[in-house]
Amino acid sequence: MDDVLEKQVMRKLFFRLTPLLMFLFIVAYVDRVNVSFAALTMNKDIGIDVYTYGWGAGIFFLGYFIFEIPSNLMLAKVGARTWIARILFTWGLAACAMAWVQGGTSFLALRFLLGVAEAGFFPGVILYLTFWFPARYRARIISRFMLAIPVALAVGAPVSTWIMQLDGTLGFKGWQWLFLLEGLPAVVLPIAVLKLLPDNPSKAPWLNEKERLWLEKELASDREAVVVKKAESSIAKVFANPIIWAFCFIYFANVCTNYGLSMFLPQIIKQQGFTTMETGFIMSIPYIAGCAGMLLIGYFSDRFKERKWHLIGSLMITAVGLGLAGWLGSTIGAIAAICFGAVGIMGCKGPFWPLPSAYLTGAGAAAGIALINSVGNLGGFVGPYMLGWTKQATGTFSSGLYVLGAIAFAGALLTYVTVKVVKLPAKQNN
Repeated sequence: MDDVLEKQVMRKLFFRLTPLLMFLFIVAYVDRVNVSFAALTMNKDIGIDVYTYGWGAGIFFLGYFIFEIPSNLMLAKVGARTWIARILFTWGLAACAMAWVQGGTSFLALRFLLGVAEAGFFPGVILYLTFWFPARYRARIISRFMLAIPVALAVGAPVSTWIMQLDGTLGFKGWQWLFLLEGLPAVVLPIAVLKLLPDNPSKAPWLNEKERLWLEKELASDREAVVVKKAESSIAKVFANPIIWAFCFIYFANVCTNYGLSMFLPQIIKQQGFTTMETGFIMSIPYIAGCAGMLLIGYFSDRFKERKWHLIGSLMITAVGLGLAGWLGSTIGAIAAICFGAVGIMGCKGPFWPLPSAYLTGAGAAAGIALINSVGNLGGFVGPYMLGWTKQATGTFSSGLYVLGAIAFAGALLTYVTVKVVKLPAKQNN
């Protein structure tokens, strides 16, 4: 009977919550990275070089970093539904405003403000999912939610390059239409969030009493089973905990490779002689491979109740793929190597996030998840900056890809040390 009830509740949670959350993240991710497509013509139009573009692509994450933890704590205080709606509306306005950048200064300023506006969205959703899904489901649920990343890139690439064909319509450049049309959904989606996302199971009208009691019992059992007790999970102790900082760097390694690659991939592909439209379609291929990697690795991580080796393996695939892409240079083989690396980049998401949620609870969970995400997302600044700087210095992207591969390898090594030496359980039910 319990098995039937469990399947019934999980089915309801998945179909009531996950599709909207995935769509919100697709919109968020498109608004983060559409600058990589705009750069194909925008950089020349507003007079910025590849180094300044690298700064602007990454400075988003400085604003994100500064306001991440305060935003996530506000979400826990005022409720997920209200705060996620606020985040959506303000980042939508900032995303649309990118259509009016005039030069390097306004480009950097608006990219920074976009990061400020979006701060708290991703860790807020990760925290929100812990309010609903028992721990043993989280790797697969997080993998499915984060499937939005490769989907956003696989679908967004051809859509973005198609929008840029509107160049000259009503006097706007193609890249201006790109920012306007892809920013507008975030402005109107708060209405859907306020209507469709309850704050917690007790406020879900689509759960009956029996389902609600079962779910609340499961979630309470998970909270009691975490490695760190509530009394030890204070915000201050989270900031002083070296294990949490190790998680920060591991996530930094993944984010650094992800954004370093995605922010420059259109330029890497186009330098091989493809048109803008061809570039959009070719760029979708690595992220289709990433979709498969994310789903498979998340599924097997849950199936075998194992996180460490799935995460290490994903980081090593990333390192090998990017290293090969750098060695192969401007060839079709480099695109194949990037596809391989994308499997690892996307595959990290599922096995990584259950580790912090197995280690923290209470107020420390909100602060810890936000700290890991905010520090880790500095990789979104370092990755594009590194590729922009090395491209400016060497004339090719190869050196930057080598550096990204080395960072992924370091993340794999630190994962082994953190889980093995510190004795954080690698095989667990969460």
